[in-house]
Amino acid sequence: MSAPAAAATEEAPFAKPKRSKKLLIIVALALVLVAAAVGGWVFWSKHNAPADEADAEEVAAAHAAAKGPPTFLPLENMVVNLADPGGERMAQIGITIEMADAHSADKVKLYLPSIRSGILMLISQRTSTELLQREGKEKLAEDIKLEVSRPLGFAVDTHVAKPVKKEKAGGKKKKEAEPVEANPVQGVLFSSFIVQ
Repeated sequence: MSAPAAAATEEAPFAKPKRSKKLLIIVALALVLVAAAVGGWVFWSKHNAPADEADAEEVAAAHAAAKGPPTFLPLENMVVNLADPGGERMAQIGITIEMADAHSADKVKLYLPSIRSGILMLISQRTSTELLQREGKEKLAEDIKLEVSRPLGFAVDTHVAKPVKKEKAGGKKKKEAEPVEANPVQGVLFSSFIVQ
């Protein structure tokens, strides 16, 4: 073979790796771009996700509240002797219960005598100094909400589903949370509040 032909055959094998280097660089650049896109997506999803379980519950409650307007169930005004020394202080309180819907308000009406009695007992245990402060009124509203929820079958002391153990085919137990029905008693509002 002649010298120029031998040189041509020797240069040809070296030209191919230059093309594969370009292809390798392009593939590496594409992988870097994909990794950056995935990293950005993960950062964005974590940044916009609810911070904890309580935030997730609030979001779920907001979606549940969007179903329809609440129903308000006003109770008759209550006059109660307070637990002040001497027993001379009284409170006249008007209460309106905020319910999730009209059906749950009808359920509450069935238990209204026992609910009123429980509310009267709650108020009669308070002092005038407690009821004159905002924190005392807020605590009373929360206690009344729990008192109204009790006859409807809602757990007063727990707000979270407890895990239930179920048997698997292999004899192992698996924990699964029961779905928890939302409490239809959404709030307690005071229409009048007089302490004498």
